[in-house]
Amino acid sequence: MLAAELIDPMLPALKLTDTVGKALDWMQEHRIGQLVLTDQDEYKGLLDEDGLMDVSDDMLLLSNVMARHEQLFVFEHQHLYEVLQTALENRLGVIAVLSDNNDFMGTISVSELIKQFVRDLGILEPGAILILSIDERDYSLAEISRLVESNNVKIISCYFSSAAYGMPDKSRLTLKLNRRDITAVVSTLERFGYQIDAAFANEPIESVDQERLDLLLRYLNT
Repeated sequence: MLAAELIDPMLPALKLTDTVGKALDWMQEHRIGQLVLTDQDEYKGLLDEDGLMDVSDDMLLLSNVMARHEQLFVFEHQHLYEVLQTALENRLGVIAVLSDNNDFMGTISVSELIKQFVRDLGILEPGAILILSIDERDYSLAEISRLVESNNVKIISCYFSSAAYGMPDKSRLTLKLNRRDITAVVSTLERFGYQIDAAFANEPIESVDQERLDLLLRYLNT
Protein backbone atom coordinates (compact mmCIF):
# COMPACT_ATOMS: atom_id res chain seq x y z
CA MET A 1 0.00 0.00 0.00
CA LEU A 2 1.32 3.44 -0.97
CA ALA A 3 1.21 6.73 0.91
CA ALA A 4 -1.41 8.23 -1.39
CA GLU A 5 -3.78 5.39 -0.50
CA LEU A 6 -3.27 5.97 3.23
CA ILE A 7 -4.42 9.60 3.28
CA ASP A 8 -7.23 10.22 5.76
CA PRO A 9 -9.75 12.51 4.00
CA MET A 10 -11.32 13.40 7.35
CA LEU A 11 -8.18 15.08 8.71
CA PRO A 12 -8.13 18.82 7.92
CA ALA A 13 -5.07 20.85 7.04
CA LEU A 14 -4.55 24.17 8.78
CA LYS A 15 -3.92 27.41 6.86
CA LEU A 16 -1.74 30.37 7.75
CA THR A 17 -4.92 32.47 8.05
CA ASP A 18 -6.47 30.16 10.65
CA THR A 19 -6.28 31.06 14.32
CA VAL A 20 -4.70 29.24 17.23
CA GLY A 21 -8.17 28.69 18.70
CA LYS A 22 -9.43 27.07 15.49
CA ALA A 23 -6.41 24.78 15.37
CA LEU A 24 -6.97 23.64 18.96
CA ASP A 25 -10.69 23.09 18.29
CA TRP A 26 -9.90 20.89 15.29
CA MET A 27 -7.33 18.90 17.24
CA GLN A 28 -9.85 18.30 20.01
CA GLU A 29 -12.55 17.39 17.50
CA HIS A 30 -10.35 14.83 15.75
CA ARG A 31 -8.65 13.70 18.97
CA ILE A 32 -5.19 14.22 17.56
CA GLY A 33 -2.18 16.11 18.89
CA GLN A 34 -0.77 17.37 15.59
CA LEU A 35 -2.07 18.85 12.35
CA VAL A 36 -0.43 19.85 9.10
CA LEU A 37 0.04 23.55 8.32
CA THR A 38 -0.20 24.62 4.68
CA ASP A 39 0.00 27.72 2.54
CA GLN A 40 -2.21 26.98 -0.46
CA ASP A 41 -0.64 23.74 -1.79
CA GLU A 42 2.67 24.23 0.01
CA TYR A 43 3.48 22.15 3.08
CA LYS A 44 4.76 24.38 5.90
CA GLY A 45 5.24 21.85 8.72
CA LEU A 46 3.35 20.49 11.71
CA LEU A 47 1.72 22.25 14.64
CA ASP A 48 1.59 20.54 18.04
CA GLU A 49 -1.26 20.87 20.50
CA ASP A 50 1.15 21.33 23.42
CA GLY A 51 2.85 24.25 21.70
CA LEU A 52 -0.42 25.93 20.78
CA MET A 53 -1.70 25.59 24.34
CA ASP A 54 1.17 27.87 25.43
CA VAL A 55 -0.07 30.67 23.16
CA SER A 56 -2.05 33.15 25.26
CA ASP A 57 -4.04 34.66 22.38
CA ASP A 58 -6.49 32.24 20.75
CA MET A 59 -7.09 34.76 17.96
CA LEU A 60 -3.43 34.84 16.93
CA LEU A 61 -3.02 33.80 13.29
CA LEU A 62 -1.03 30.65 12.60
CA SER A 63 1.23 32.68 10.30
CA ASN A 64 2.71 34.03 13.53
CA VAL A 65 3.30 30.58 15.05
CA MET A 66 6.43 28.59 14.33
CA ALA A 67 5.71 25.19 12.79
CA ARG A 68 7.96 22.16 13.23
CA HIS A 69 9.12 19.29 11.03
CA GLU A 70 9.10 21.26 7.77
CA GLN A 71 11.41 18.65 6.26
CA LEU A 72 9.46 15.64 7.49
CA PHE A 73 7.00 14.32 4.92
CA VAL A 74 6.55 11.44 2.51
CA PHE A 75 5.88 11.32 -1.20
CA GLU A 76 2.73 9.81 -2.63
CA HIS A 77 4.55 6.79 -4.13
CA GLN A 78 6.34 5.71 -0.94
CA HIS A 79 5.42 2.35 0.59
CA LEU A 80 3.59 1.89 3.88
CA TYR A 81 6.79 0.56 5.50
CA GLU A 82 8.71 3.71 4.58
CA VAL A 83 5.90 5.92 5.86
CA LEU A 84 5.77 4.02 9.13
CA GLN A 85 9.54 4.21 9.55
CA THR A 86 9.54 7.99 9.08
CA ALA A 87 6.64 8.46 11.48
CA LEU A 88 7.99 6.27 14.26
CA GLU A 89 11.58 7.47 14.05
CA ASN A 90 10.39 11.05 14.51
CA ARG A 91 7.50 10.32 16.89
CA LEU A 92 4.88 11.88 14.67
CA GLY A 93 1.14 11.73 15.19
CA VAL A 94 0.45 12.65 11.59
CA ILE A 95 2.55 12.87 8.46
CA ALA A 96 2.06 14.95 5.33
CA VAL A 97 1.90 13.40 1.86
CA LEU A 98 3.34 15.37 -1.06
CA SER A 99 3.07 14.81 -4.79
CA ASP A 100 6.12 14.41 -6.98
CA ASN A 101 5.78 18.15 -7.65
CA ASN A 102 5.97 18.85 -3.90
CA ASP A 103 2.31 19.83 -3.70
CA PHE A 104 0.50 18.93 -0.49
CA MET A 105 -1.94 16.06 -1.08
CA GLY A 106 -3.24 15.14 2.36
CA THR A 107 -2.48 13.83 5.82
CA ILE A 108 -1.89 10.33 7.16
CA SER A 109 -2.90 9.50 10.73
CA VAL A 110 -0.12 7.44 12.29
CA SER A 111 -2.55 5.57 14.56
CA GLU A 112 -4.56 4.49 11.50
CA LEU A 113 -1.33 3.70 9.70
CA ILE A 114 -0.33 1.27 12.46
CA LYS A 115 -3.76 -0.38 12.28
CA GLN A 116 -3.30 -0.85 8.54
CA PHE A 117 0.16 -2.30 9.14
CA VAL A 118 -1.28 -4.78 11.63
CA ARG A 119 -3.97 -5.80 9.15
CA ASP A 120 -1.41 -6.25 6.37
CA LEU A 121 0.71 -8.50 8.59
CA GLY A 122 -2.28 -10.73 9.26
CA ILE A 123 -1.88 -10.28 13.01
CA LEU A 124 -5.65 -10.14 13.49
CA GLU A 125 -6.13 -13.42 11.63
CA PRO A 126 -6.52 -16.57 13.76
CA GLY A 127 -3.45 -18.78 13.81
CA ALA A 128 -0.24 -19.62 15.61
CA ILE A 129 3.02 -17.70 15.85
CA LEU A 130 6.46 -19.32 15.71
CA ILE A 131 9.77 -17.66 16.54
CA LEU A 132 12.86 -19.36 15.15
CA SER A 133 16.49 -18.70 16.07
CA ILE A 134 18.52 -18.81 12.85
CA ASP A 135 22.13 -18.43 11.77
CA GLU A 136 21.97 -15.87 8.97
CA ARG A 137 24.26 -18.04 6.84
CA ASP A 138 21.63 -20.80 6.90
CA TYR A 139 18.60 -18.56 6.43
CA SER A 140 16.38 -19.57 3.53
CA LEU A 141 12.76 -18.48 3.60
CA ALA A 142 12.07 -20.66 0.56
CA GLU A 143 13.15 -23.78 2.44
CA ILE A 144 11.27 -22.82 5.61
CA SER A 145 8.12 -22.14 3.58
CA ARG A 146 8.45 -25.52 1.91
CA LEU A 147 8.73 -27.30 5.25
CA VAL A 148 5.78 -25.41 6.72
CA GLU A 149 3.58 -25.96 3.67
CA SER A 150 4.44 -29.67 3.61
CA ASN A 151 2.10 -29.89 6.62
CA ASN A 152 -0.74 -28.14 4.80
CA VAL A 153 -0.09 -24.91 6.70
CA LYS A 154 0.44 -21.48 5.13
CA ILE A 155 2.64 -18.58 6.24
CA ILE A 156 0.43 -15.48 6.47
CA SER A 157 3.33 -13.14 7.19
CA CYS A 158 6.89 -13.21 8.48
CA TYR A 159 9.41 -10.86 10.03
CA PHE A 160 13.19 -11.32 10.09
CA SER A 161 15.22 -9.56 12.77
CA SER A 162 18.95 -9.50 12.09
CA ALA A 163 21.38 -10.48 14.80
CA ALA A 164 23.51 -7.99 16.63
CA TYR A 165 27.08 -7.68 15.38
CA GLY A 166 29.16 -10.71 16.33
CA MET A 167 26.11 -12.81 17.26
CA PRO A 168 25.07 -14.59 14.05
CA ASP A 169 23.20 -17.30 15.93
CA LYS A 170 20.80 -14.80 17.49
CA SER A 171 18.83 -13.76 14.40
CA ARG A 172 15.09 -14.24 14.75
CA LEU A 173 12.45 -15.22 12.23
CA THR A 174 8.84 -14.70 13.33
CA LEU A 175 6.18 -16.60 11.40
CA LYS A 176 2.44 -16.00 11.55
CA LEU A 177 0.64 -19.14 10.37
CA ASN A 178 -2.94 -19.80 9.29
CA ARG A 179 -3.47 -22.76 11.64
CA ARG A 180 -3.67 -23.04 15.41
CA ASP A 181 -2.65 -26.67 15.68
CA ILE A 182 0.97 -26.61 14.50
CA THR A 183 2.36 -29.68 16.26
CA ALA A 184 3.31 -31.21 12.91
CA VAL A 185 5.00 -28.00 11.76
CA VAL A 186 7.09 -27.81 14.94
CA SER A 187 8.12 -31.45 14.55
CA THR A 188 9.11 -30.95 10.91
CA LEU A 189 11.18 -27.85 11.58
CA GLU A 190 12.94 -29.46 14.53
CA ARG A 191 13.66 -32.56 12.45
CA PHE A 192 15.45 -30.39 9.90
CA GLY A 193 17.54 -28.72 12.58
CA TYR A 194 15.68 -25.45 13.16
CA GLN A 195 15.72 -24.07 16.68
CA ILE A 196 12.30 -22.86 17.84
CA ASP A 197 12.58 -20.28 20.58
CA ALA A 198 8.87 -19.75 21.17
CA ALA A 199 5.46 -20.83 19.98
CA PHE A 200 2.18 -19.05 20.63
CA ALA A 201 -0.95 -21.00 19.77
CA ASN A 202 -4.42 -22.06 20.84
CA GLU A 203 -3.70 -25.76 20.60
CA PRO A 204 -1.15 -27.79 22.61
CA ILE A 205 2.15 -28.26 20.78
CA GLU A 206 4.16 -31.39 21.46
CA SER A 207 7.83 -30.82 20.72
CA VAL A 208 9.93 -33.83 19.73
CA ASP A 209 12.76 -32.35 21.79
CA GLN A 210 11.01 -29.99 24.14
CA GLU A 211 13.54 -30.05 26.98
CA ARG A 212 16.50 -29.30 24.73
CA LEU A 213 14.73 -26.52 22.86
CA ASP A 214 12.88 -25.14 25.90
CA LEU A 215 9.81 -24.51 23.76
CA LEU A 216 7.56 -21.83 25.22
CA LEU A 217 3.89 -22.65 24.92
CA ARG A 218 1.13 -20.17 25.36
CA TYR A 219 -2.54 -20.18 24.60
CA LEU A 220 -3.94 -17.00 23.14
CA ASN A 221 -7.53 -16.04 22.42
CA THR A 222 -6.95 -14.89 18.86
